[in-house]
Amino acid sequence: MGNSTSCCVSSSPKLRRNAHSRLEPYRPEPELSREDTGCNLQHISDRENIDELNMEYNPSEHPRTSTIFLSKSQTDGERLHQHPSGPMRRKYSSCSTIFLDDSTVSQPNLKYTIKCVSLAIYYHIKNRNVDGRMLLDIFDEKLHPLSKSEVPSDYDKHDPEQKQIYRFVRTLFSAAQLTAECAIVTLVYLERLSTYAEIDIGPANWKRIVLGAILLASKVWDDQAVWNVDYCQILKDITIEDMNELERQFLELLQFNINVPSSVYAKYYFDLRSLSEANNLNFPLEPLSRDKAQKLEAISRLCDDKYKDLRKAAKKRSVSADNLTVVRWSPAIIS
Repeated sequence: MGNSTSCCVSSSPKLRRNAHSRLEPYRPEPELSREDTGCNLQHISDRENIDELNMEYNPSEHPRTSTIFLSKSQTDGERLHQHPSGPMRRKYSSCSTIFLDDSTVSQPNLKYTIKCVSLAIYYHIKNRNVDGRMLLDIFDEKLHPLSKSEVPSDYDKHDPEQKQIYRFVRTLFSAAQLTAECAIVTLVYLERLSTYAEIDIGPANWKRIVLGAILLASKVWDDQAVWNVDYCQILKDITIEDMNELERQFLELLQFNINVPSSVYAKYYFDLRSLSEANNLNFPLEPLSRDKAQKLEAISRLCDDKYKDLRKAAKKRSVSADNLTVVRWSPAIIS
């Protein structure tokens, strides 16, 4: 009990202060690098940056990257649908008459959207790379014909005309009763396939690639999708096994990435409109009728009521003069 080294006997506060004063200041140890620890695994943030960098060059995923078909259409000076008597006369709005087309990003015009998509496919084929890219067997029309008629020996030498592509796409859309939005998604899948699989659309494979893209687009976009067996009734000579295999390999080549963001969809829609204007394939313009003006006015009122509470909250809230932004609302009166 009288042992001075017992745990029950504590040193004086003075001795404890002296002991602390003799301690050296804390010096943090330097961090070990991955090479020192022998761990060379890639950080997840590095992998995400690489994926984002690759996505920026993929027009079917990034909204700011230019579409492939629009770039290909600008490589040469050829313009289709030239008016025989010179440039076409365009209609311009005036104070008494307003000309509008019935195509919007949410409800595109079916006929002219199919024409624009066919024109985009035409430029894909016409200005394809001739550096010997691979031709997959599943898309080869010689190995997997769509009809019983004999495929010519030089089937891969002659580029199809835009009218031939339009007739093929229009037949599928009319028989399957597909929408114009489905045509835009089809074009997105075509360019995504070209980017992922590094293949070009050519005379030997364009029909089966377009068929596979339409097949996927109809299932992704439409609520009541067309079954594979229904396409066998449209194309009488194709088997259900061939359709299933085409869909399976198309999905694998897309890496099962069938998502189409709204920003990418809008970009393809407006690029298709730019393509149509560059080729004198203008959407039909009609004078603004009273019924349509009333519908536009009703939509405008709905939007105004929706954001009325947000505007009131913005007026009551105090903001800094550095970040002050003034939003001016100009009511449109349509009589």
